[in-house]
Amino acid sequence: MSDLRAELSETIDEAEWEWLIPHVQRDAVILISLDLNLLDVGEAIASDNISSVQQWIDQQLITKPSVDQVGEWNGDRQKRFNTLIIQPYVLVQEIAV
Repeated sequence: MSDLRAELSETIDEAEWEWLIPHVQRDAVILISLDLNLLDVGEAIASDNISSVQQWIDQQLITKPSVDQVGEWNGDRQKRFNTLIIQPYVLVQEIAV
């Protein structure tokens, strides 16, 4: 495991939707599809792996939360996400229930 990957893996955490609202308001949240590994995406962004990141964007596997998603999450303030901060972004992945 690379030093970057090891460092990032130690910073993955869980957060409730309520805690993420300020980051959504500053347009810093990036939603990661459940089809991807959060750590892989964080490592690609942190290491400027443009080709992988662009491919995921093109496939809509990483997106900004939609208005509908934000509305749904506002209705469930206890909703939880796995999170990884890659400044200035907060990568979030829904925790499947």
